Amino acid sequence: MGILSRKATCNTHGQDSSYFLGWEEYEKNPYDEVKNPDGIIQMGLAENQLSFDLTESWLAKNPEAANFEREGQSIFRELALFQDYHGLPSFKNAMADFMSENRGNRVSFDPKKLVLTAGATSANETLMFCLADPGEAFLLPTPYYPGFDRDLKWRTGVEIVPIQCTSANGFRITKSALEEAYKQAQKLNLKVKGVLITNPSNPLGTTTTRTELNRLLDFVSRKNIHLISDEIYSGTVFTSPGFISVMEVLKEKKFENTDVSKRVHIVYSLSKDLGLPGFRVGVIYSNDDIVVAAATKMSSFGLISSQTQYLLSALLSDKNFTKNYLKENQIRLKNRHDKLVSGLEAVGIECLKSNAGLFCWVDMRHLLRSNTFEAEIELWKNIIYDVKLNISPGSSCHCNEPGWFRVCFANMNEETLKVALNRLKMFVDGPSSTTRSQSEHQRLKTLRKMKVSNWVFRLSFQDREPEER
Repeated sequence: MGILSRKATCNTHGQDSSYFLGWEEYEKNPYDEVKNPDGIIQMGLAENQLSFDLTESWLAKNPEAANFEREGQSIFRELALFQDYHGLPSFKNAMADFMSENRGNRVSFDPKKLVLTAGATSANETLMFCLADPGEAFLLPTPYYPGFDRDLKWRTGVEIVPIQCTSANGFRITKSALEEAYKQAQKLNLKVKGVLITNPSNPLGTTTTRTELNRLLDFVSRKNIHLISDEIYSGTVFTSPGFISVMEVLKEKKFENTDVSKRVHIVYSLSKDLGLPGFRVGVIYSNDDIVVAAATKMSSFGLISSQTQYLLSALLSDKNFTKNYLKENQIRLKNRHDKLVSGLEAVGIECLKSNAGLFCWVDMRHLLRSNTFEAEIELWKNIIYDVKLNISPGSSCHCNEPGWFRVCFANMNEETLKVALNRLKMFVDGPSSTTRSQSEHQRLKTLRKMKVSNWVFRLSFQDREPEER
């Protein structure tokens, strides 16, 4: 009998992904313009640092909120005492209004159908607990955010079956790909409980089209399953086509107040749009009263502090601030996106055309020594160790085509981006990696061994004890 639980000792967290390994290498040698100019530049972190000055300016002009005061009186004690898991009504109202504003007020959100969670990670996991049992499956279009292998599967026991999308059509979701994924789940004896998408897409940086949303709603309607739309990047859309929420398409198809609408759920967060991942603010929105009730009870395991709710309710209720922030942030994101794209094009590297997000989906297939995932990981190691950039290889996002990489651009200043692009230029223009010294090859070999092809396509039940399957 083991002294620890199987959960503590299993290998289903996804920590062996190159996505997480890249972070480990960065943390050993982080770039600093002054203290460590030869360090690794973090381009694997989808964080928005471009508009902090706007938020800081608001805080300076609104000290009452930051100091936990109301009409000149301290409410510290009120906020410090116990709060139930339903959350502050003022914050839920402000969040519902902001979500609506973020979608051009084309749809509205009922605060009573919001569940507060400690970030989108908690929101997605909570929905898995509500919608599926261990050993049941959700379909996800590839490529997808590497953290989903942790968020959706690790503690819940839910499986992920990929919907295989390809570069041939810009990685769009097709009817045939949906059906093939469903059939694959059946072959694996997995009951499909739903589809989860990120819109805008992480890692593609593209918005889901109206055609795709209609296709998805028709699919989940026919199969009698759920659809989760993770819309945490909805406020980052910086150019046309604009963002279309699944709630808009539900309204257009007159699916409101139907069984289909009860099976459509939204995840949102302030981590990306407002650049506040450290505040741990996420929400679930559902039209199913049972899901809302269950998720609210589960939220007691990951609450948002009352202090955070109070501060952000004041910020989000300031309509002048939110309007100006969303507009200016999108301008800054477009400017930074364009700088990365043009810098890469200058060294012969193309990107998937994108209109949203904090990253680009970068095509480095021509830099591979062969069209294999092993060659992709070899190139990734070269970029980590030689170029000293941490970027995320496509295999970590379960892309089925070697040579694609996610490169983030909003978590650094412009000077750091210039340094990164200059390093990449020197790498592309420099000698082939085959001319490396023997010692450098040996150093690369010491990087933790990874069975890439197995990791990309494996399901978590392969790592479980027989009685857990």
